[in-house]
Amino acid sequence: MQIYYEDTDFSGVVYHPNFLKYFERAREHVIGANTLSQLWKQHQLGFAVYRSDMTCFEGVEFADVIDVRTQFYFESQYRTLWHQEIWRPNSKRAAVIANIEMVTMNQDRQLVPIPAHVMIQLGQDPDSIR
Repeated sequence: MQIYYEDTDFSGVVYHPNFLKYFERAREHVIGANTLSQLWKQHQLGFAVYRSDMTCFEGVEFADVIDVRTQFYFESQYRTLWHQEIWRPNSKRAAVIANIEMVTMNQDRQLVPIPAHVMIQLGQDPDSIR
């Protein structure tokens, strides 16, 4: 992901809330924009952040091209945990690490199970989660 001037503060370092946007974009790439759009349009279902924990170890700067590394786990039939890291070029450790818990909700903002076809698409057997 390219870091643009608009992403930074006056010193040329990424303004910290923007890391959450980068993590969101990476999750969208994993799930797929078409899948997310279809879930909402056809089933009125979406994903919402339930909890996030982010630690910034070093600044990410204007003009950097970062790598957002993403792993996810199914915590229950309603919740996924996303471990995400931002890496700068040639770095020996992650610049930013976050653990983000997502829940599945309907249009009335009520918890609903993650649809089976989404679990299968993401490589999880729906019957293995309770």
